[in-house]
Amino acid sequence: MTRNDIVDPHTAPASADAVRKPTVALALGAGGAKGLAHIGAIEEIEAQGYQIVSIAGTSMGALIGGVYAMGKLDVYRDWAVTLARFDVFKLLDWTFSGGGLIKGERIIGTLRELIGDICIEELPLAFTAVATDLDREREVWLTRGSLFDAIRASIAIPTVFRPHTIDGRRLVDGALLNPVPVTPLIRDPADYLFAVSMDGVAQMAPAVVTEDNPTEDTGLTQRIGGFIGRLLPSSEGKPREPGAWDLLNQSMDLMQANLSRLRLAAYEPDLLIQLPRNVASAYEFYRAGELIERGREQAREALASWLKSRTPLQRP
Repeated sequence: MTRNDIVDPHTAPASADAVRKPTVALALGAGGAKGLAHIGAIEEIEAQGYQIVSIAGTSMGALIGGVYAMGKLDVYRDWAVTLARFDVFKLLDWTFSGGGLIKGERIIGTLRELIGDICIEELPLAFTAVATDLDREREVWLTRGSLFDAIRASIAIPTVFRPHTIDGRRLVDGALLNPVPVTPLIRDPADYLFAVSMDGVAQMAPAVVTEDNPTEDTGLTQRIGGFIGRLLPSSEGKPREPGAWDLLNQSMDLMQANLSRLRLAAYEPDLLIQLPRNVASAYEFYRAGELIERGREQAREALASWLKSRTPLQRP
């Protein structure tokens, strides 16, 4: 493979259609609803003239990456942007057994009906979903079998979703060990390795929700936070202090961000696209349109900065 075989997507003349596009192996990180930004990032990467040839995803990154690998990202996007706050709540099948507050069967069943299912090895591009084997205490790369079984395992946030069993292994969220899964892609035959992370530096803290200072998010926040808050210890009579659910989310975000930073320092991608870790809460799926556009904008800015910093010989 030589650089002469690769089109510069920004400078190539129209007559260069016969020459292939630069290829990208893409790592998509965890982040709950924040991961909807992956959709915009993928669309922008393609719009800039790159061809994605392999994907590895953790948690929400596995879901978006798997749907993209099926060629159904537009179907999922069009469905996601229609979700209202209480549509999200209706997709949650609460339970008090099995090691999680949510079974996860309803949301996976809905996605299977919407998109279908396929064996990972039959996908048109290489795909890896990253999960964590709780009992063996190790990272697991799922590259065969049902796509949505792999996604269900990768999104199993401990205590929130029940663990998912595959081949006798009790699997949970891959973000416990690898929040931005660059490592499964290192040996892939692509020109560049890009990563999209939801663990960037937090932006200025949003306004505190109090009885005197409500925000737009109080409806769903109160329902979900209130339900889980009844199951977890929290401070009462202090409306200005965050509740147990808020503290749990903030703590998990902080731990995940630090782990991401360590992993990315050890295995640095060619381009890292980062969104602030507090750009949204993990359950704000009703903000799909906004988050998709935020991912698109962040990818556009990151690509422009990356290309500007490279010498002509380093460019695609």
